[in-house]
Amino acid sequence: MSPHVRVAAVVVNWNGGKANAACLESLLASGLAPEDVVFVDNGSTDGSREDVARRFSKVTRLENAANLGFGEAANQGARWALSRGADAVFFVNNDVVVPRETLPALVARLDAAPRTGIVGPRVLFMNAPDVVWCAGGMLTWRQNLSTLLGNGQKDGPAFRELRVVDYVPGCALLARRELLETVGMFDARYFAYMEDVDLCLRATRGGFAVELVGAVSVNHASSSATGGGYNPRRKYMMGVNSIWFLREHARANQWLRFWLFDVATLPFLLLIGLFDGRAKSVLAKAAGILDGLRGRRVTAASIQAGASWLW
Repeated sequence: MSPHVRVAAVVVNWNGGKANAACLESLLASGLAPEDVVFVDNGSTDGSREDVARRFSKVTRLENAANLGFGEAANQGARWALSRGADAVFFVNNDVVVPRETLPALVARLDAAPRTGIVGPRVLFMNAPDVVWCAGGMLTWRQNLSTLLGNGQKDGPAFRELRVVDYVPGCALLARRELLETVGMFDARYFAYMEDVDLCLRATRGGFAVELVGAVSVNHASSSATGGGYNPRRKYMMGVNSIWFLREHARANQWLRFWLFDVATLPFLLLIGLFDGRAKSVLAKAAGILDGLRGRRVTAASIQAGASWLW
């Protein structure tokens, strides 16, 4: 770890089960002091909060009585870290394992590039570590507004470069203190999903570079908290938050692109979904878009089990 940069890691948990242990162990093995690992629990009821308290008693723990969403919980951890002198904050999903060499390499890049505000590693699938989940992301303003670069492709030299990207995912995102104090933290109104894209876009527009440090990686069990990639609850949140992201950032032509490539294709996707079992997810996406247009936000109540017939 660079002696010039003091780093704290923030891990948010909501009913994360046993995944927390591997994540926290990897952060401590990366050279972080236990007090600089901030574990924020969002009202978990599965025993994971108690398990972490028992197994990682020296790690800093912040506990919420209810699920406040990823953005607000991550911000709580970041505010705690910054108040105690952290120069950078490493946001890490609790279903991510960080190899020893990854965090030092990310910190070294921030130390070497003063106008780089955010860096992230390439992200590999936990159950298939030779396959890329994400090597940075690109805003397309089409389906889901963005795409994960390299998703599903075999890992290799093409993904191991240092390059500027539109965003790095919040599952493993190292942010400079100056950036967080200048452009702000995560927009907690997103609750979950799109808050990382929003932060990176605000960083870029604020004059900071966002970079993929592809030489290092993490392993990620993606979307474990909400049940997987094409899960109805996740698609609903993506639908709602896409509309709010467009309201915040998009020009007219970008709204049109989203409408043509995302909204207009939903009837066709629904037809296909009747045969491949994804119909509920398509309907959930449509419901989310409609709720976003109505001015509604994602809340803990709206995504709890049984809140909709779709999940």
